Amino acid sequence: MNRRTPNGDEDPNIDAGPHAEQPIRTAGASPEDADAAVVLVHGRGARADGMLQFAREFGREGLHYVAPQAQRGTWYPNRFLAPIERNQPHLDSALAHLRRAVEEAQSGGLPTERVVLVGFSQGACLVSEFVAREPKRYGGLVLLSGGLIGEEGTEFDHTGDVERMPFFLGVSDDDPHIPMSRAEETVAVFERLNADVRFDRYEGRGHGIFEEEIAYLDDLVASVVG
Repeated sequence: MNRRTPNGDEDPNIDAGPHAEQPIRTAGASPEDADAAVVLVHGRGARADGMLQFAREFGREGLHYVAPQAQRGTWYPNRFLAPIERNQPHLDSALAHLRRAVEEAQSGGLPTERVVLVGFSQGACLVSEFVAREPKRYGGLVLLSGGLIGEEGTEFDHTGDVERMPFFLGVSDDDPHIPMSRAEETVAVFERLNADVRFDRYEGRGHGIFEEEIAYLDDLVASVVG
């Protein structure tokens, strides 16, 4: 693909990375007719279509659903606790692809306040990183077993104001992929960014999506649509 500006120069803002040609799946209301949109980001080894099916658990009329697909089902190759450089160029490409998904969610004119971002596992890590790097007041940010990306000891110095954006993070104390310490660090960052935080800690549930989280999503989406 020709990735250049109209005058022929290479455009540094265009993603030419691993996820550049991956699809963005949609469902529900059209962008022009939607009252709100939900961007759903899948976990490692999963599919965008699976997230669209998951949306049926809390879906309702008037929602435009958007689900980006990662190359080979994986947003970045190593653990989210690995040094950032070990997950490049995949991570930057994944963030660019997520940005395209958000643009699709807003293609009918919706403001960010009516766009909810939801991610599971690796997808939750990606959406948390996306908002922390570019803080805006979305309709909500929901992390289902995830946290900010970076090796242990990372100083998360993100600044900005998400203007009391609803923020949810749920994680089990025995999750084999998401340490409770990183979940706590992530919550602290979003508290500093002025989010309206809910932090659910579960006992002995492992790595998954739980009933309380679906109930939260249902209430959140209803409030954004309403």
